[in-house]
Amino acid sequence: MRVEHATMDITRRFVRLSGERPNGFVEFEFAIGEPEIFVEMILPRAAFAEFCAINHVEMLPPRDPDAPQGDWDWRLADATHTRFK
Repeated sequence: MRVEHATMDITRRFVRLSGERPNGFVEFEFAIGEPEIFVEMILPRAAFAEFCAINHVEMLPPRDPDAPQGDWDWRLADATHTRFK
């Protein structure tokens, strides 16, 4: 049996803006290799610009707020506006 391993191009870096706070902090998603696997980050505007330049990121379009979401489609930032019991 031959097993083929999927390849991931770790030289590709992705950023998707998710918000900007009144105090100048930028909220964004950062991914390496695959845009679907990301971490949520927040940086001051100047640091964000530098981060993007250093990583040679590809900017992704904003998420469609009207798109249907599955059970696993949530962000930590969304939880800050949700009251849990």
